Amino acid sequence: MRGANTKKTARARKLRQVENDAAELLWSELRGRRLNGFKFVRQMPIGPYFADFARREKMLVVEVDGSHHADNVYDEKRNDFMNTNGWSVARFWNTEVLRALKSVLEMIVAICDGRLAQNMRAADFTFMPAAERS
Repeated sequence: MRGANTKKTARARKLRQVENDAAELLWSELRGRRLNGFKFVRQMPIGPYFADFARREKMLVVEVDGSHHADNVYDEKRNDFMNTNGWSVARFWNTEVLRALKSVLEMIVAICDGRLAQNMRAADFTFMPAAERS
């Protein structure tokens, strides 16, 4: 059995301490299986990256981003890494989480239930399903 990666654990703990208002609000709805019994974790390491929120059973990453993430090359590289490693990625804007939390939660449920399984890009939401493995 592998031991804990103390460096990644420390980094994840530090990231949890500096979450923005939108991430804190979304976490209050995802934690403790509050959203339809789905188990989410926060600041989960995936390769060299950390997912804001992840549902391991569905291999789903949920990110809450500010405007500085628009057309961000780093985020595209990160998404590609996660997608090619079997993870689907859903990205919501901070303002959307704060303004329309119920809609955000409904979208997450739709993804978890398999009702949304295709690539989707909108002004305030992006969903990239995991790459098909051969």
